[in-house]
Amino acid sequence: MKNELKNSVLSSLARLLELNKEKIAEANEADMRAFPGMDDSMKDRLRVDEKKIGGMIRSLEEVASQSDPEGKTLYEFVREDKLRVVNRTVPFGTILIIYESRPDVTIEAAATAFKAGNRILLKGGKEARRTNLLLAGLWQQALAEQNASADYIQYLDLSREETQRLIRENSHRADLIIPRGGEGLIRFVQENASVPVIVSGRGNNFLYIDENADFAMAIRLILNGKKRISVCNAIDKALLHKDTGELKEKLSDLVTHLTEKGIEVWGNKEITALCNRIKEENNTATLYEEYLAPKLYLSLVDGIQEAIDMINRYSGGHTAVIVTNDEEKAVEFMQQVDCAAVYHNASSRFTDGGQFGVGAEIAISTQKLHFRGPLGAQELVTNKWFVYGNGQIRE
Repeated sequence: MKNELKNSVLSSLARLLELNKEKIAEANEADMRAFPGMDDSMKDRLRVDEKKIGGMIRSLEEVASQSDPEGKTLYEFVREDKLRVVNRTVPFGTILIIYESRPDVTIEAAATAFKAGNRILLKGGKEARRTNLLLAGLWQQALAEQNASADYIQYLDLSREETQRLIRENSHRADLIIPRGGEGLIRFVQENASVPVIVSGRGNNFLYIDENADFAMAIRLILNGKKRISVCNAIDKALLHKDTGELKEKLSDLVTHLTEKGIEVWGNKEITALCNRIKEENNTATLYEEYLAPKLYLSLVDGIQEAIDMINRYSGGHTAVIVTNDEEKAVEFMQQVDCAAVYHNASSRFTDGGQFGVGAEIAISTQKLHFRGPLGAQELVTNKWFVYGNGQIRE
């Protein structure tokens, strides 16, 4: 599909979202009412309000404004016999996106894959069924308006059992599967898929406060990292250098700010001895958890190497932050921490396709292949070798 046609479809979809704001909100409200027992994290992911619709529209505009991911020359070589060898980007083909509770994926993730020239199969969760079906219908309308093939975007309204069979049998001939949801979904896809899988991994992000740090800045970054509890770029663990000056007073200040925001503060016996308002938890299993809750775990460390080791052992490989005024330590931390995104004196909440300038994202990959971190349209391509000759043979 030509880039102009792809952009026209995305622009049509943006206009249709604007025209159908009320219908989208009504469908989403019906979804919300159908699941009254949801926790706050699930509600936040499921809710589609005017702000989220505005975000979808902006994402479509940003993706449309990007260069075409298809057909870019990655490598070119002409042999002595004039055989020309060219490596170019090409679409994956058909991408199956399986996701839970977030209807904005129906727009943003699909737009990202579509811009890269892929055909998209969408399978959303039952909790967002009404919203997803309406948004998928708008996709179909946008494709029809531009005389583009309707099978570029298909919504699969399947039961759990039908979805599991789809993954096992690959009856829709997907070339790539991207699961976006809980660890149970991701594990099932990894264990049963017969095609490549890109894992949009869990968060469980760590922030390390060095002894040479602006502690007021660290507090701001932690609070911002807990501003939304349902997102994978939230901060769950904060590590403090035990030799920090006035540690007891600074720790008390941090706990005060967190509790004022309704965030529970937990820590092991060592740190609760410094502040009795911290709830004690000595089971190290909590260090592996992604909380998706108003909860933060604090721990003391001997220094930067212990912080790096803890992050590489326990985190989800998503995002890590160091707060320090020491540039050399920041470089050491950022090089050694094994995460998709690493930060020096900035909030983890920027780990997002839109914030990184890639427009809408399809996932934040915590794998090392095919690509890592926020995956935009430019990353949703593979490559192919094109070889041009004039009768050359290999002797």
